[in-house]
Amino acid sequence: MQALWIAATGMKGQELRINVISNNLANINTPGFKASRIDFEDLIYQSLKAAGATSAGGNQIPTGMDIGLGVRPAAVQKLFLQGDYHQTQNPLDLAIEGKGFFKVTMPDGTVAYTRSGAFKLDSEGRLVTSDGYPVDPEIVIPPEATSITISSDGTVSVTVPGQVSAQEVGRLELADFVNPAGLKAIGKNLFLPTAASGDPTTGNPGEDGLGTIAQGFLEMSNVDLVTELVEMIMAQRAYEINGKVIQSADDMLQTAANLKR
Repeated sequence: MQALWIAATGMKGQELRINVISNNLANINTPGFKASRIDFEDLIYQSLKAAGATSAGGNQIPTGMDIGLGVRPAAVQKLFLQGDYHQTQNPLDLAIEGKGFFKVTMPDGTVAYTRSGAFKLDSEGRLVTSDGYPVDPEIVIPPEATSITISSDGTVSVTVPGQVSAQEVGRLELADFVNPAGLKAIGKNLFLPTAASGDPTTGNPGEDGLGTIAQGFLEMSNVDLVTELVEMIMAQRAYEINGKVIQSADDMLQTAANLKR
């Protein structure tokens, strides 16, 4: 009774689907978070009769007889669609309008990439993430600065006492990838490049197809609440239906076992 095992693969697949949906919903308020989507593919088929074979009467069989053996998850893909913007009026909150990622330096020297622009200052005046990872290239804000201005092209300027004009202290760079969906998510709103994503191409905001910087805004999660709730209902019903198939197959086995009493 292969239906038992086929339906079991369906239940396992829907269980993983629910896990992906729950992670999306858990991060609905995470700045820069990108929703995930699970893709399925059917398993191998058991061929009972090949299409195009010759029958006993010498005729060609127009269609074959192939029995599918279930389903399996093929991929969990990040959807890099633009999230909504939330105005915070915090001068260190930055949003990317368009393509690109901020670059940050990990403790081991590795460069990671993020869409979350909720930056802060550390004790040395460096622009860092919430986990203390400095922006690459490093930008240091003087302690005597009274205001911080970040233009759309990434230029960071500060106003210090005794000077009339703003003083430029650095410039933000953005990076982009041929296949952002191939990036590896490592948590903390960070991604690492892989062979599938390709090597990063860096540049100034607003140049070479890269997005621009919006100061005082945050890009929120791109999770669509209604879509996720509909997906959850569909996954729940599919899980129940596969469970019904297992019950039906079990009833058929019980009927066969009770043929002779």
